[in-house]
Amino acid sequence: MSILDDLRKLSAAEEFFDLLGVEYDPNIVRHSRLHILRRMGEYLHKAAPEGASDDEVREACREFLAKAYQDFTKSSPIEERLFKVHKDAVKPKEEPKKPFVPLTTVTTSNG
Repeated sequence: MSILDDLRKLSAAEEFFDLLGVEYDPNIVRHSRLHILRRMGEYLHKAAPEGASDDEVREACREFLAKAYQDFTKSSPIEERLFKVHKDAVKPKEEPKKPFVPLTTVTTSNG
């Protein structure tokens, strides 16, 4: 069984930290658990070691989890804007489109 198989079986963020041997502050994890794991997934997706041994994959996962955790010790989930709802909250609002009536549809009444 590989480290990725082991990680897939986990359900709590704290289990990821424990399995990978990454120290953490429970208060930070309590407030940012989904964000930390999502960021770890992004890092892993961008730099997944292809053809690596299970030990190399484990080390990469450990490093990515530690890096993701550090992101949220310096910043908040709102500031990191990882999820769509947070991105949309600061997205500039589009101005409403003005109605357009082509001249070819304008008719005059003769009568």
